[in-house]
Amino acid sequence: MKSQQTMKPATAAKKLGVYLEATPEEFQAGVVSRDELNELQANPPQWLADLRSNGPHPKQLIAQKLGISASGLVRAGITEALTTEQINALKEENPDWLVRERATYKEFKAEEARMAEKARLEEAEAE
Repeated sequence: MKSQQTMKPATAAKKLGVYLEATPEEFQAGVVSRDELNELQANPPQWLADLRSNGPHPKQLIAQKLGISASGLVRAGITEALTTEQINALKEENPDWLVRERATYKEFKAEEARMAEKARLEEAEAE
């Protein structure tokens, strides 16, 4: 018989795209099986649906919603989880640091794409 694969709550929260500290205590205190994770993804309970839509959100998701890198958040001094409302307010306010970080991130992604294309071409030539 195959044993059920389990994960720590932090891993499950990351896979669900939510901020662990905002999840219910029973979620934080236990372990999550692969079947439980699949069930949470397929039929999210109200707490999960609320967290996904309103936050607070984990850093990676905040960065994604703002169109910047996670390190850009750190440079801006944002170390706490933000709610959807706070993220939207930042987008509306569009402070100088956010404009700079978006430009930096856009350059980084363009360079990353250029390097990937260069590697693909070199690989094709080598064949």
